This record gives sequence, structure tokens and C-alpha cells, in this order.
Amino acid sequence: MARLDYDHFTQWITAAAREHSHDLTDHIIERTGASRRAVRAMLKRLTETGWLQREGSISRPVYGPGSLRQVVRNYPLHGLQEDLPWQRDYAPNFTLPPHVARMVQHAFTELLNNAVDHSGGTSARVSLRQTPTHVQLLVSDDGCGVFDRIAGTYDIADPGLAMLELSKGRLTTAPQAHTGRGLFFSSQLADVFDLHANGTAYQRRAWDASGWRPGKALPRQGTSVYFALALDTTRTLEQILQSWSLAGDGIAFDRTLIALHLLVGPGGLLDSRAQARRVTARLERFKRAEIDFDGIADIGHAFADELFRVWGLNHPQVELLPINANARIRALIESARAG
Repeated sequence: MARLDYDHFTQWITAAAREHSHDLTDHIIERTGASRRAVRAMLKRLTETGWLQREGSISRPVYGPGSLRQVVRNYPLHGLQEDLPWQRDYAPNFTLPPHVARMVQHAFTELLNNAVDHSGGTSARVSLRQTPTHVQLLVSDDGCGVFDRIAGTYDIADPGLAMLELSKGRLTTAPQAHTGRGLFFSSQLADVFDLHANGTAYQRRAWDASGWRPGKALPRQGTSVYFALALDTTRTLEQILQSWSLAGDGIAFDRTLIALHLLVGPGGLLDSRAQARRVTARLERFKRAEIDFDGIADIGHAFADELFRVWGLNHPQVELLPINANARIRALIESARAG
């Protein structure tokens, strides 16, 4: 007789309850081969823990998804159209506030499309879970890993420098087909966003103004992206798109922010022209670049000159706006701009 695993049940019981509300017991017996007694015990446990809600009589129960919901599916990547899993397997099984559902759909399709188009892998595992307070999305593929992909495309071997480029936005390893918006805007939508690949992890928290920080990597192949959002968030997709558009219409993506702490470790010094050139890489694609000095105690004359005078003179169409700089750094920047 089959042994029933509670954790495994939570991965598919939401969809089963919606699709087999009047015959859930018989459906599970057929699916698992377990006894009726064992299935009833499992359904009782799942109801008590919030995965199911039960109505109807004792002899004719009617089940439905509870306050806890989850769908976990594996997909072959070849030929996968990322909108179909959302429409078929996920959206019908969750009850989210409309503006939250819009953000989750955006992140879901963008992250799954990244796995299809960029990972070089064969399959992806997608998990979406709803609790009474949050919605949590995890997309994992078995490909080469995002940091190795960037290294091969842009010759950036250091994952920290690759993360610096990703954090600017408009970075893609397939420029003929993509604009580099998907991962960037998905991370901006989330309260919690974790990126794991190639033995490296970075995390972003919406309440932490410093942006991306190193995290503890998962020991697995490919890329894994975790996205979590509070159900009572006031954030909307439109607001996020508008915040990175100078016109405020959310159409153009012409504003970026460079967190310099990604370039050097804690207490590190930005002293060279080579470091400044890493900061300015691809900035000509934007109209405004905010240079965030949070966590940076000092910079050298060469770094300031290369960034704010040399590059600035050659790219007058881009506004370089230093933020969170201390008095000494502000003085060095003004000196460099004065020539």
C-alpha cells in the first residue's frame, strides 16, 4: 500500500481540490493507490493545517483550496511558451489582489522566459505558494547559470562585477531578442528577491535602500530565482515602471542606479580609472545614472576624474547624479568636474 507524504501533497493538493471538489477522496485514491482510510486521514490533516477547506455533509464532502495554496510543476524548456503555464496551471488556483496578481504574473512570465531563452538548460521547476500574508515564487532551471552566461557573453568573470551590470538593468545575453528588463523589473517588484547561480548568491530587500547584497548560495546547478511579495503591498507594476522612467510614463527605461558597494568589498577604496570604467559601462543607454556612494568612505582622484570629468565630457547627454556621498567625496567630485 502506498505511503502518503504530507509535503508532497502540499505541492499539488490546491489544484486537485479545485478540479475535483466533489470527488477528491476518490481522485487521490486513484492517483496514489492509498487506502480510503489513509486518504481521509490525510485530507483531515490538510484541512486542519489550512491547505483545504471542507463543506457539505460527512458522507458527501465538498473540498476547495484553503488559505495555504501551492502549485509545483516541472517543465521541459524546449519550445515552452511561458504564458501557457501561468494561464493553465497557476492563475486559476490562486486568489490574489488584482494588483498583486499582475505583479506576480509579470515576474512569473519574465523569469520563466529567461530560463527558456538564456539558460541553455533542459528543464525548469516552478513553485508558487500563497499564504495568508504573502505570495512566493521560485523558478529554477538546470542550465549553465546566469553568472557563467554573462561571463561568456561580456567577458566578465567576476560574479560581483556581473551583478553590478545586472543591477544597472538593460543587460541581456540575447540582445537581438531581449532588452534586459525582465530580471531587473522583477527584482524591483519584490519585497524579497534572491538570485542563486554558479556558487554565488545575491539578494535584494525592498526595505533596504542599499540594494543588492551578497547572500548564501544554494549548492545546485543552474539559476534559481526566489520572489516574495506581501499581499497587502501598495506597490504596483505601473508605479515601478514609472519610477525608472524620467518622463514618469513607464514607457522608457532611461534611469538607473549604480550601487558602488558592488564594485568593492566593505571598506574598499575606489581609486583607479579601470574601476570608473566598470561603473560607466553601458551608461550611455540611459539619460540619468544615480551613482550611490552608500558604504563608500573614500575615492581616489583618478576614479573621480575618469568618472565625472572624462566620461562626463564625452557623454553630456547622460546626467551623472552622485547620492549618499560624504563631504570629502563630494569635494573630490566637484574638483574633478571643474577640471
